[in-house]
Amino acid sequence: MLGKKLVTAQKRGETRALCLGLGMVACSMMMYFFIGITIVPFYSNSVWTTETVCKVLKANIKDKVVCPNNEGSEDVEIFPYPCLQVWVNLTASGQEVMLYQTEDTLQRNPKCSYVPDKLENSKEVKARIETIASNFKKYQTFPCYYDPGGTQTNVILSRLYPSKGLLFAFLWPTLMFTGGCLIIVLVKISQYVSVLSAWQ
Repeated sequence: MLGKKLVTAQKRGETRALCLGLGMVACSMMMYFFIGITIVPFYSNSVWTTETVCKVLKANIKDKVVCPNNEGSEDVEIFPYPCLQVWVNLTASGQEVMLYQTEDTLQRNPKCSYVPDKLENSKEVKARIETIASNFKKYQTFPCYYDPGGTQTNVILSRLYPSKGLLFAFLWPTLMFTGGCLIIVLVKISQYVSVLSAWQ
């Protein structure tokens, strides 16, 4: 009687462990799919792939401009902000080009190097942009990214999804997939050992 209870409990434990392993594998596959349709296209479509050194030539704050908070949406909110324009000397080619914060900045407003998030307090936006401008004037030389193919003549300060960020995004689903497969393998080995012991 005790032996049957132990066998039943063992089978239940194996079933739960097998479901856990399969669930982890399924979740990791969903995470791979989500990363593949969101982050990977942005990374592969970015032409600013080569890192170089940029030297600030001028950083000016122009008059206020307006920018939609969400492009493409029906309910577009317009908010004004000072337009910061940063021009740098590209070390790789010696050209004078305009600097943008990220790839998204160029799409949102090609006239400004920095596009702030919508804030209710306009003084905070102005203070932030003035701080950014003073930092560019203070730190004249810094790393930036440019397009080696020449399709884009401007440069960006940082990529939205760098190589390290992409690898980090794939790290967690990979660990989950590996753990799920390991649990399934261990359960199958345990079942095989149990069947072999019962046959002997």
